[in-house]
Parts: sequence; structure tokens; C-alpha cells
Amino acid sequence: MTTRGCWNDGIAGGRRLTRAVVQRVRSATVDIGQERVAEITFGIAVLLGVGLNDRPEDGERLAAKIAALRIFEEAGRMQRALADVGGMALVVPQFTLYGDARHGRRPDFTAAAPPDLGKRLFEGFCGALRGNGVEVRQGRFGAAMLVTLEADGPVTLALSTDGWRESDLGSS
Repeated sequence: MTTRGCWNDGIAGGRRLTRAVVQRVRSATVDIGQERVAEITFGIAVLLGVGLNDRPEDGERLAAKIAALRIFEEAGRMQRALADVGGMALVVPQFTLYGDARHGRRPDFTAAAPPDLGKRLFEGFCGALRGNGVEVRQGRFGAAMLVTLEADGPVTLALSTDGWRESDLGSS
């Protein structure tokens, strides 16, 4: 059985690339305990997972793709990007996107990047988004967070840099 395109492809030593769940939101917040650490009023929430074999350029490519996604409506069609509508991004580190639940009942997270690498790649991704003209707010890496969002649409995309070519990041 072939599972091409499934996020669990290549678990036995293949390339594992940066993953994100992007959701268009009317608002989103991150709280840690009683402290509000991040908040946006309109834009996208990005749950970002980085893997053991990810490279900074994977996050940079994904950031460029997300910044250019035309997921905001104009004249009844999704044809505007985040910067076009003055939206912001709330980015939350989410190592559980690398959970493998194919066997047993407890997910295995060994394919997720270790904390030191994960934090560097997360920060690099946020910096790359900023470099693409996006105003970014961040969750706190390694913290137990309460993430609240008001979905708009809902529009939700699951993205991975697996198999992307430079031409996939075009402006169309």
C-alpha cells in the first residue's frame, strides 16, 4: 500500500521536512498560566512542527509559501495574501505535528527535532516570515500554552515542504 503524501512517509530514515497547519483566523491568543504572551486580531494561526532532519532553508521556504498564500477573499474568491489584507501571523511551536500514531495508542515523537534545534528552527521560521513582510507574534517554545483562536471560514491548510521545488514557491 502506498501512502505518498502522508506525513508519515519516510519515517524509517527518510527525509523529514518542516510541517505547518495554517488556519485563517479572526483572532488568536496564546496564554501561559495567567499571562497573555501573544495575540493577533486578524490573520493566520500557524502551528509549526520541525523535524530531526530539518534545515533552516526548509523553514525559510515554508515561510515564503505561507506569506504568499492567497487564502483571503476578495470578490468571493480566495485571491489575497496576508500582507494584502494587513493581517498578522500567530506562530505556535508544535512538536506534536511529528507524532507517529501508526503503532499502538501512544504517539511516538522521536522524529521531532530535539529542543535546542527545534527552538533555533522555530525562531528562524518566524524571522523568515518577518522577512517576507508579515507581522509575527509567537508562542513560547517549550512552554505549556493555551492557544485560543476564532477560525474564519474555516480555512485550514496542512503544509509540508516535502517534495517542493523552487518553482512551487512562485507568485501565481
